[in-house]
Amino acid sequence: MPARPARGTGSGQPPFAVVWGDPDAGKQRRALVRPPDDGRSRRQPCAGPDDSREQAMGRDLPQRDFTDEDRERFGARLRASLGLLDGLLTSPGFGTGEPTLGAELEMFLVTRDGVPVPRNEEVRRVAADPRLVLEVNRYNLEANLTPVPLRPRPFTALHEEAEALLETVRRAGVPFGAEPYCAGLLPTLRPGDLTRRNMSPRGRYAVIDDALGRAGRGLRVSGEQRLRMRSDTFCAQGAASSWQVHLTVRPEEFTRVHNAAQLMIAPVLAVAANSPLLLGRRAWDESRIPWYEQAFGQHRRRVAAADRRSGFGHGWLRGGVRELVEEAVRRYTPLVPLCSDGDWDRPLRPGGPPALDELRLHLGTLWWWNRPVYDPAGDGHLRIELRALPSGPTPADMVANTALLTGLVLDRAAREPGGELPFALARENFYTAARDGMAARLWWPAGKAAPIRLAARDLVRALLPRAAAGLAGAGVAEDEVQRWLGVVEGRVLTGRSGAHWQRRTHRALGSDDRATVRRYLELSSTGAPVHSWPAPQPRARGKAERAGRTGSPR
Repeated sequence: MPARPARGTGSGQPPFAVVWGDPDAGKQRRALVRPPDDGRSRRQPCAGPDDSREQAMGRDLPQRDFTDEDRERFGARLRASLGLLDGLLTSPGFGTGEPTLGAELEMFLVTRDGVPVPRNEEVRRVAADPRLVLEVNRYNLEANLTPVPLRPRPFTALHEEAEALLETVRRAGVPFGAEPYCAGLLPTLRPGDLTRRNMSPRGRYAVIDDALGRAGRGLRVSGEQRLRMRSDTFCAQGAASSWQVHLTVRPEEFTRVHNAAQLMIAPVLAVAANSPLLLGRRAWDESRIPWYEQAFGQHRRRVAAADRRSGFGHGWLRGGVRELVEEAVRRYTPLVPLCSDGDWDRPLRPGGPPALDELRLHLGTLWWWNRPVYDPAGDGHLRIELRALPSGPTPADMVANTALLTGLVLDRAAREPGGELPFALARENFYTAARDGMAARLWWPAGKAAPIRLAARDLVRALLPRAAAGLAGAGVAEDEVQRWLGVVEGRVLTGRSGAHWQRRTHRALGSDDRATVRRYLELSSTGAPVHSWPAPQPRARGKAERAGRTGSPR
C-alpha cells in the first residue's frame, strides 16, 4: 500500500490517503470500499426531491402531436415565466435551504461478453425501484440518487447508494442475462444498435427525435483511429452514459458558481476520462463529448446559434441565472410545447413558489454541459447540473470525481479570482481535456500575468489543496475529504484513468471489444477504483475471439 505522505514535507501536495492498495498488485478487496461505521456516515434526510425526472428527457408525455396554437400558448407561458423570475429569486426563503448534492447514474445493460441487452423496461419492472428510469435506447438505464446534505459526508452517502442501486439492477437483470456496465461509451456497440428501432418504448423520446429532425447527419470523431457514421436519429446519443452531478446554489451566488464550474470542468474531465472506445475504434479519451453533441444534430461546421442545443457555451456569465434562462427562452425554439393543465403559475403547495412546468420542460431540452435547474419543491431552489463527467468505472471513481469537481467549484466561487481566463481558452481547455485526457495541456490563469499552459496531471495535483479547502469550507468532514480526494491523487500519481486502462487493455487484447468489456466488468465488480486495477497482459487471439464484435464498425 502506498505510504501516506507526511505533513509538512514541502512537496506542496496535500497528505491525502491513498487507501486502495498497491496499484500494481491487483489485490484489492471489496472491504476497503467502506470505512469503519461510526454512525456519522449514514444517509441524512434530504430536504426535497430531485426534479431531474421532470426534465423533458425523463418524463412521460400525454401528448405527441402539437398544433400552432399549442406552440403559441407554450411560448407565451415561457415569456410569462421569465417575467416572474426576478421577483421569485428574491422572495423570502427561496434557495436558502441547506446545500445539497445529488447525482444521476446512467448505465448500459449488457451480457457478460458486453453485448447490449435491449430489455431496460423489463429490468426496471423487476427491480420495482422508482429511482430507476428508462433512458433513450432499450439498453440504457438511469438511476436517480437521493440528494444529500453537502455536509458532513455527502460522498460516502452517494457511494453507498450508487453501489446499492447497481446491485439492484444486477439482480433484476439476471432473468434477462443482463448486468450494468458503467462507462462513458460501450465499446461493443455498432451503428445498427443506434437506430430508432432500439428506442425505449416511451413517447417522449420519439417526440424529441421528430422535433430535432430526421435529416441525415454525419457523426465523426478522430483520434488514434478515425470513425465516421451517418445517422438520422438522436438515438445515436444512446451510445453515451454519464454521471451527472446536481449542486444547489443560492441565487446571489449563481454567477460565481456557474463560472467556476465552466473553468474547473476541464482539469477534472482530463483525469476522469473514461470513453476512449467508440464503436470499436480508439478515439478521444472522452469521445462521449463530441459524439453526444453531434448526436443532437451539431455535425455541420456552421450551426446557427438557435440550433446549438448542446455544448459548452459562448461566454462567461455576468447576469446570474436569469441571463441563462432568458437566453433559453429568447433563442431556442421549444421542442416539446406541452402546456400543463390549470394555471401556469400555480404553486405546488399553498404559499410555495410556482411550478413553472413549461420553463422546466424547456430547460430540459437544452443539453448544455453545465445547465441551470429550477426546482419548486419546498420553498424552491436553483441547482447547477454538472453534466460532463462520464459514467464509471466504479462508484468510488465517480464519487471521487464528484468530490474533486465540487471542491474546486466551491473554492473558486468563494475566492476573488486573481485573473480570469479568456472564455475562448476555457472552451478550448474543455475539448482538449476530452481529447487528450491526462496527457492534455491546459491553459490556466496566472494572476495578472498572461495565462500559462500546464500538463493536466500537474495541474490537478496542484489543485488538490484547493479542492480540499473548498470542501472543508462547505462543512465536509476531514476524513471524508481525505478519503475521496485520495482516490483522485492515486489516479494522478499512477497515471491510470479509466480511459488509459481501457485503451491499454484494448491494445493488449488485440482490439477485442468483448474481451475488453469482459475484463472491465470483472474488475469494476470489485468496487476498487480504476487506478488500482492490474495492468493488462498481452495475449494472442484465437479463432473464437476473432469471431467476436471486433474490428471496424458494421
